[in-house]
Amino acid sequence: MTVGATTQTGLGKLAPGVGNIGLHEREVRAPGVGEVLVEVIATGICGTDLHIEDDEFPSTPPVTMGHEVTGEVVALGDDVAAIWLGARVALETYFHYCGVCRHCEAGYPNLCTERRSIGSKVDGGFARWITIPVRNLHQLPEGVGRHAGALAEPLACVAECLYDPAAVRADDRVLVTGPGTMGLLTAQVAAAAGGSVTVAGLPRDRDRLVIAASLGLATHELTEDDPEPAGPFDVVCECSGAAPAAALALDLVAKRGRYVQVGIFGRPIEFDLDTVLYKELVVTSGNASTPSSWQRAMELLEDGSVRLDPLVAEAVPLAEWERAFLAVRSGEGVKYVIDPRSGD
Repeated sequence: MTVGATTQTGLGKLAPGVGNIGLHEREVRAPGVGEVLVEVIATGICGTDLHIEDDEFPSTPPVTMGHEVTGEVVALGDDVAAIWLGARVALETYFHYCGVCRHCEAGYPNLCTERRSIGSKVDGGFARWITIPVRNLHQLPEGVGRHAGALAEPLACVAECLYDPAAVRADDRVLVTGPGTMGLLTAQVAAAAGGSVTVAGLPRDRDRLVIAASLGLATHELTEDDPEPAGPFDVVCECSGAAPAAALALDLVAKRGRYVQVGIFGRPIEFDLDTVLYKELVVTSGNASTPSSWQRAMELLEDGSVRLDPLVAEAVPLAEWERAFLAVRSGEGVKYVIDPRSGD
């Protein structure tokens, strides 16, 4: 290992309960067999991180948070090909899964009961270095900006929601509710699949809708005078994790249409299953990512169908994490990332 440090400062969940996050000191672990050490370039602040802070998503404190990670491989463990050294990569999140259950054997480690993910059960990317199995690495295309590489992980999650089976077909009318990170990624993926996409948001989302328009997407601002876009839509993708948006999506989806839940609510909500019955809807979703959805994500980045850089609002030093978390909670910008090297 060439890092020269044995400990590092990270942002973590320090104890169970609401809140209880802050900076703490953790070990820099040398990579073992089949592992690499990655110097983190950027880690995105995800809605899941807010749910961990609010004690609405399971974690194992004390643990360094952050799972949307991009970085550079700086050290190799045994049995790792030398070609990885120096590679700029994005990381799959599963540090451990059993590999033998029916879900793992079918290509769905996301559903393995033994799954342990970085940022919640194993130390994640809100720190300078992270040790990770080499199987988790994906080399990023040259066209993806350094900080924007952190958005490859949420893109893989979107791909899990929209592919296998395909949720969007050529010429489908598609509504995306919620123009945050997941919404703007979902909209781009749906457009790449041939859909005619409209992104809907509230007046407070106006700046995000401007970004959507810059990506070539139709937009609709939900106001009292114009409370909903003209439906019906063949596909609705609910990306806000807000109960009113789910109700709107159910109202606007066409009979025999498709409802895709992308956003996480973090708590039980009321959901009108009678509408699913009366309209004969297909309701699908996706839990995190799979190896195949990562492959889809890399293909979308390679061919330029999805652009990540316009979604990065700011790269924030680790010491300013509180400001960045508040900005995410208030809906400022699209994606804030932590750059643990910034400010050194």
